[in-house]
Amino acid sequence: MTKIVFMGTPQFSVPILEGLVANGYEVVAAVTQPDRPVGRKKIITPTPVKEAALRLDIPVLQPEKISGSPEMEKIGELQPDLIVTAAFGQFLPERLLQIPTHGAINVHASLLPKYRGGAPVHYSIMNGEKETGVTIMEMIKKMDAGGIYSQASLPITRQDDVGMMFDKLSLLGKELLLETLPKILDGSLQPVPQDEEQVTFSPNITREQEAIDWHKTAEEIDCQVRGMRPWPIAFAMYNDQRWKLWAVTPLEETTDAQPGTIIHRDKKALWIACGNQTVVAIDELQPAGKGKQAIAAFLNGSGQQVAVGQQVN
Repeated sequence: MTKIVFMGTPQFSVPILEGLVANGYEVVAAVTQPDRPVGRKKIITPTPVKEAALRLDIPVLQPEKISGSPEMEKIGELQPDLIVTAAFGQFLPERLLQIPTHGAINVHASLLPKYRGGAPVHYSIMNGEKETGVTIMEMIKKMDAGGIYSQASLPITRQDDVGMMFDKLSLLGKELLLETLPKILDGSLQPVPQDEEQVTFSPNITREQEAIDWHKTAEEIDCQVRGMRPWPIAFAMYNDQRWKLWAVTPLEETTDAQPGTIIHRDKKALWIACGNQTVVAIDELQPAGKGKQAIAAFLNGSGQQVAVGQQVN
């Protein structure tokens, strides 16, 4: 039986871990991030991978930083045949990569060499890509730069957001990993080097990227909103109040109004001018200090003062 150390943190990683166990691989440890405070009440919460590992009776290791940690020494003592990572969230030192007999592989949520880095799904949607996918790759010292063992793709629809795509890519990643693993272990599949000329990056999202730029087209703003949902959520400012934008719809209407201007408002609709004379309708938003609301509920409640001609920044 192949001994595997699995390294992952969010819900994306859970089906992949479960697939390994269900298909007879011996997962000797699950390495995940430490428990963190979550929500407004800052409740200390285990990661989804920790919860799944405990349910599957797999020992859990939670280093604050894996490099030089006692947990890394423990991995060495376990003498795994392979390390499998999926959205672990930490950089792995070269010494760790050298421990397993068959090295380390990663389930990465993009079609490498596009979107190396920590937020590939966000950028794929924000940039209006028509498809994304998963890559099974060898892990080397340089981030997401190892050779490619296999890939599978999925279309990105106009309804997809980050949460939906993570769910789809997690299941696709599980299937692709289980299909690819036997060929890696028996040596019949060798990694193909990435084309460095095609490399793009997807660094973690910054606060500045969350802010809506109304000079973008309505289509681009829709991509930004979906590419930030359900986290971290794009926002705009109205009278020094933050609106988190959960859903918008690009409209066929055009306008000569300055981008960010409210051009239509009734009891059920709010339209805002965007770049290139395009228009977007706000479908769902979250005013400061409140929960998210359908636009009609907002306009007939705390948004009653919103009026045509006002500016949203």
